Amino acid sequence: PTINGVLDIMKACAKAKTIRRIVFTSSAGTVDVEEHKKPVYDESCWGDLEFVQTIKMTGWMYFVSKTLAEQAAWKYAKENNLDFISVIPPLVVGPFIMHSMPPSLITALSLITGNEAHYGIIKQGNYVHLDDLCRAHIVLFENPKAEGRYICSSHEATIHDLAKLLREKYPEYNVPAKIKDIDEDLASVVFSSKKLLDLGFEFKYSLEEMFAGAVETCREKGLIPLSHETQAAEDKL
Repeated sequence: PTINGVLDIMKACAKAKTIRRIVFTSSAGTVDVEEHKKPVYDESCWGDLEFVQTIKMTGWMYFVSKTLAEQAAWKYAKENNLDFISVIPPLVVGPFIMHSMPPSLITALSLITGNEAHYGIIKQGNYVHLDDLCRAHIVLFENPKAEGRYICSSHEATIHDLAKLLREKYPEYNVPAKIKDIDEDLASVVFSSKKLLDLGFEFKYSLEEMFAGAVETCREKGLIPLSHETQAAEDKL
């Protein structure tokens, strides 16, 4: 269904003959999901679908569908001479307008919510603020020099780096000081946005700012408690 949905849109664009450029939102899951992580990833990298389908880790169906959809889109674009660009964001973090927690934040805030099934995704994480990602889409649509795939990632952090940031900023949450079965000397993995930056794009938000926006919005919508003590008290009622 994911592949067919993308191709149906592209066929409509080709038929219209008035579409200047198609900008497709891909995912970091198309790039780095493999058994052995590289220290740096760029737009030439693709994930290992055989590994994903064998291991079936958290989010595996999403990784497979996004990869196959992007590859099908590239094939169709080349066959039909369409001006096609894909934007590859990592975990998107920041404020949001929907009533439920966005899937990316279920993962990004898993150290606060205690959702350990998502720890593997943020083990060597990469992040971008929602607003930076939106601006990147506009820049890539408007810039005549843009072509191909573009990684849009502003920060990398291991799960230990992120836990430290969250513990210091939000001591009211019981963010773990040690993460079971994850090496404390774990190295960061870099998603290189050099190609995007070479077009003159600049990221505006820090890692702390994007998480502050996400946490405050979740609090306002009642999606996470104001503190773990508050949650414990409510659970006793």
